[in-house]
Amino acid sequence: MSNLKILFIAVLFCITGALHTNAQVALAAQVPPAGIMQRSQLWNIVLTNTGRAAVIIKVAVRISDAATGQGVMTGLSRSLQLPTGTSLLHLSDFQPISAEFLSPAMDQRDEGFMTPGSYIICYSVIVEGDKSGKPASEDCIRFIVEPVSPPILNLPVDKDTLKTSLPAFSWLPPAPLHLFSDLNYDLVLVALMPGQAPAEAIQQNMPVYRSSALRQPFLNYPAGAPTLDTGINYAWMVTARNGRQYSSQTEIHTFRITGAAPVTEEDLSSFVELSREGTGGKPLQAGTILKGAYLNDSGDSVVVYEIISLGQHNKVVAHGNLTLQPGPNMISIPLEKVGRLTAGNLYAFRFRNTRNESWELKFMYQSAR
Repeated sequence: MSNLKILFIAVLFCITGALHTNAQVALAAQVPPAGIMQRSQLWNIVLTNTGRAAVIIKVAVRISDAATGQGVMTGLSRSLQLPTGTSLLHLSDFQPISAEFLSPAMDQRDEGFMTPGSYIICYSVIVEGDKSGKPASEDCIRFIVEPVSPPILNLPVDKDTLKTSLPAFSWLPPAPLHLFSDLNYDLVLVALMPGQAPAEAIQQNMPVYRSSALRQPFLNYPAGAPTLDTGINYAWMVTARNGRQYSSQTEIHTFRITGAAPVTEEDLSSFVELSREGTGGKPLQAGTILKGAYLNDSGDSVVVYEIISLGQHNKVVAHGNLTLQPGPNMISIPLEKVGRLTAGNLYAFRFRNTRNESWELKFMYQSAR
């Protein structure tokens, strides 16, 4: 067991929930209740020394997930002298800090942003030389770290009427994406009772369908799921998580199904997400149709694509215009109509958006003949 863990166990064991009657240091943390937050902001603390002389202190911090109670991070400051009166201290006053990260979702950079979620942070002020062994002051605060933008529902649009009983759901991810190390989604779909508000239905009604840990911002309603009936209003919502920790959720949208017969929809799982040029993984195997998924958060309406032969010094073998819509796009390129593709050769489908970002999908062409 590390020295830091031993110290924290000792500190937590001594905390009784009430301040020591002879305590001469009062603590007030300046943590915003909600919003985007850098970890450095957690060390904005007001300390008041009510004694007659300066004291040497350390400040211990423990952050835990408010929903599960699981520890996220601990920190222990250096020893510092606290003069009499009130002092507003910041991160630089406590450094160097001995930190231990208990969750893989925590950004370990010194000035890293806190991952979106709901947290409880507990502070303990330890006065050196205090023979009671108890913290001079202790305080716990609940706070919420929010993304700039929560996920936004895209399709079906709110209050839409659909002609298929197998709708395709899509939404925009929360932003900024760099705050998330393990972004995934939960989707819930419920039936509305007559006169029932959508929010009430989401909270109280048994889900018609639920899907968890989705990695892509879209879902095709499965043919094997419960049949969606005509004449019924449905409500749906998406929750974003980082790992298993709650981050944010969308608004609630509703839709209804007309009398059209069920239609077999294409499985969206066959579409592979495009990646930034130079960051893609193993090439996929592609035959007659190349299927890619692209999140058009730059709002482009048309881009020019190229198909490049990676085995022929990046020779362009085909090009064309690709029409896009804002948000998620399912891209299908009929390779059999491209021509000049050789079975077994490696290619890249590539285009550049208006942000000057180059996106690509590498594939090994397999002739259907």
